[in-house]
Amino acid sequence: MACIEVEAGKRKTCDEDDNDIEKKLCSTNRKVSSTEAPHLTTKRSDYLEWPEYFMAIAFLSAQRSKDPFSQVGACIVNGEKKIVGIGYNGMPIGCSDDELPWQRTAENRLDTKYPYVCHAELNAILNKNAADVKNCTIYVALFPCNECAKLVIQSGIRQVVYMSDKYHDKPEMIASRRLLQMAGVKFDIVAPVHTKDRIGAAISLMDFTLGRSDT
Repeated sequence: MACIEVEAGKRKTCDEDDNDIEKKLCSTNRKVSSTEAPHLTTKRSDYLEWPEYFMAIAFLSAQRSKDPFSQVGACIVNGEKKIVGIGYNGMPIGCSDDELPWQRTAENRLDTKYPYVCHAELNAILNKNAADVKNCTIYVALFPCNECAKLVIQSGIRQVVYMSDKYHDKPEMIASRRLLQMAGVKFDIVAPVHTKDRIGAAISLMDFTLGRSDT
């Protein structure tokens, strides 16, 4: 078995001369053309697009919500595509989510969640990790209600990207659209089927990585 020597940063065996080593180094370090190894120069094509990526983060954040009926997350992104705020719907800090109600209907409105719960948009704006969220985009699963639209406008957010507008005809949503349009805030929907598939794949990958896969 030949011994190994390291001289001036070169690795060689005792039974090889310098000429052999130089030839092998030249052969090893030569550039590989794209025709010889196309797999080394072609990037992956099925990656998440930016809107899908940020919407997936909003959906992941929603999994922190204790609401048994609606789990909603929001993700705020600046012009450099950096996340500056994340939030989900839940009770205010210091208010027990075991003591306050989660019902959607009751004889007394005070026995429902609505007077108490903070929406995802509110929490994302308040959780900002930047000086402000002016000129940012907020990604949220559901089209924002009129109260959240006010917060979006007042905080300086300039675009809302959402996936579902299932409450489109409710007065709160009609008022929300009116406010956003008057304030010049853009709102755009993400293609639901394509994005859901991508988000599902991302969550499945996360489950697999964390050892939570059923397969």
